[in-house]
Amino acid sequence: MPNRVEISVVIPVYNSEDILSELVRQIDNVLTKYKYEIIFVNDGSLDNSWQTIEKITTKSKSVIAICLSKNFGQDNAIMAGLGLSKGDYAVIMDDDLQHSPYDITALLDRVKEGYDVCYANYSWHRKQSILKNIGSIVNAKQAEYFIGKPSKIYLSPFKIISRIVIDSIVDYIGPYPYVDGLIFQVTDSISQVTVQHHQRYKGHGNYNIKKSLSVFLKHTTGFSVTPLRLASLVGLLIAAVGFLTGLFYIAQYLYSDTVLEGWTTLVVLQLFIGGLIIMFLGFIGEYLGRAYLSINHKPQFVIKKILS
Repeated sequence: MPNRVEISVVIPVYNSEDILSELVRQIDNVLTKYKYEIIFVNDGSLDNSWQTIEKITTKSKSVIAICLSKNFGQDNAIMAGLGLSKGDYAVIMDDDLQHSPYDITALLDRVKEGYDVCYANYSWHRKQSILKNIGSIVNAKQAEYFIGKPSKIYLSPFKIISRIVIDSIVDYIGPYPYVDGLIFQVTDSISQVTVQHHQRYKGHGNYNIKKSLSVFLKHTTGFSVTPLRLASLVGLLIAAVGFLTGLFYIAQYLYSDTVLEGWTTLVVLQLFIGGLIIMFLGFIGEYLGRAYLSINHKPQFVIKKILS
């Protein structure tokens, strides 16, 4: 097939105007022997990223540019890019050159061994902030419990997925997509290769607590009802402890001369139990809110412009 595309490289873009030209140059150097396309998805950048992408598309026939109407989030932007991809495989990578294009062939070679997905697994010498490392570790452990991630697989944003996986996950129309969670819903044919994690080519990273919390909520409420079951179990345990404690104090009052005291303990217990109740109500509210927005067809993304 003359128009067949082997590799689609999907790159969500946010405030990376000074990096994009170098990123394209490196991808072009690596994929010279393949039929490929580069899909930039501008996710509401506040700098001149879109203008830079427009200039790149006039010079490169391999680049497709998508401009979203606002900032929808990284996973939403990835879904927009995957929806337009034509490749037998799609490489998903960040826009800051911390993921080296020269590692794409290693991912491709591994997935061609028969896997549906291959993640980039970094060495421990990762050049990123302590805050991001801690958030990554917490979210990775959480993913094992809530979305069934194998413990040996590192959830890297740098990965390659096969066409069968692409076609399956782009059918998801909810307003809060989580690409890794969707992958684990579709296949367990997953591998990884070890690569080096590089420093950002220019500028500063866009990581913050809000993004880490967003991933936490996607893990917790996007693909599992475990938090609701956990809330029921904890509530039952607290009720049982309260009931037994009540019986103990009643027996103590009836069969001994002990004067009942302990208001401090009572206040602490009330604060503890009240905090748990509020936390679990928050989980329930998150489920209901996401269901409400899905029912009311909140858009996953809105494409403002496409250039190719």
